Amino acid sequence: MVLTPSTMLTLGTPAINFQLPDVSGQTVTLADFTGRKALLVLFISRHCPFVQHIKQELAKLGQDYREQNLGIVAISPNNPITHPDDAPDSLKAFAEELALTFPILFDETQQTAKDYSAACTPDIFLFDAERRLVYRGQLDDSRPNNGIPVTGKDLRLAIDAVLSGQPVSQDQKPSIGCNIKWKPGNEPAYFQTPINVPS
Repeated sequence: MVLTPSTMLTLGTPAINFQLPDVSGQTVTLADFTGRKALLVLFISRHCPFVQHIKQELAKLGQDYREQNLGIVAISPNNPITHPDDAPDSLKAFAEELALTFPILFDETQQTAKDYSAACTPDIFLFDAERRLVYRGQLDDSRPNNGIPVTGKDLRLAIDAVLSGQPVSQDQKPSIGCNIKWKPGNEPAYFQTPINVPS
């Protein structure tokens, strides 16, 4: 298994516009979430065991906050040539399998992942009403094989704080997962070689 931590982008960083197709071919942009009190941007992949470990909780987040003032979007930036499970057709099946209530977008050029300094899957970014970053880091303490239940505790606390107009704790732990599968020659300056650890 390989481990890559999130870059822990500076809090207060503004959300950058994106214009990407979802798995049905419809274009989704940052402006589509105008008026939402908070926006959750998730960088995910289908093949990654870390995402597989939390996929039911991600689906549950969408369901639990569906009637609240939270926008959610997932973005898959992986190279589908080397990882065909992350190609659009496979991502569409993934969304259907989980009955996701939010779109999965395909970042073919990987530019949106670079704009957000995304490094791993899952990589999680929560923005407030002004689209300033208030949380980045882990879903919770659970990891594959560590025996800790998946609850989404860390992220849910941050979401609830934003939606209720309260400050988000700055005690935030990095997300850890599979490195983004960059296309050859497309690796960003912040790219770090993944750490191999025993499974």
